[in-house]
Amino acid sequence: MEQATMLALSVVTPSGSNIAAGRKTIEVRSWKPEQLPLRNLLIIENNRFLNHELLFDPHGKAVALVDVEEIHEWQPNQVEAACSSGWQPGYWAWKLTNVRSVTAKVDVPAKLGIYEVDLDEALLSGATT
Repeated sequence: MEQATMLALSVVTPSGSNIAAGRKTIEVRSWKPEQLPLRNLLIIENNRFLNHELLFDPHGKAVALVDVEEIHEWQPNQVEAACSSGWQPGYWAWKLTNVRSVTAKVDVPAKLGIYEVDLDEALLSGATT
């Protein structure tokens, strides 16, 4: 089995499922990555909100691959695209494109920030648009 190192981003449920289904096209964050584009970013869905006190959740699932080519200040008219309950200033909108759902729900630990994971490429080969 061929291992691939990929970049991953964890999101709290149901955000990952909403991304995989195409309902959530904006990910809202208080920070932005140092470099763009981010291609084939693996979205990991977990049940616990991670913060500086809880840095890790071993129970994440790979749910989608996305590309992030644009990040801008989050706008009030993007609440629906972010599947959010409300808008607040000072956040960044990550535009998610080329969304591919991962059909085999692979166990991947969730961590803060963008992080690297090593996965068997065959597990993600079934990713569909």
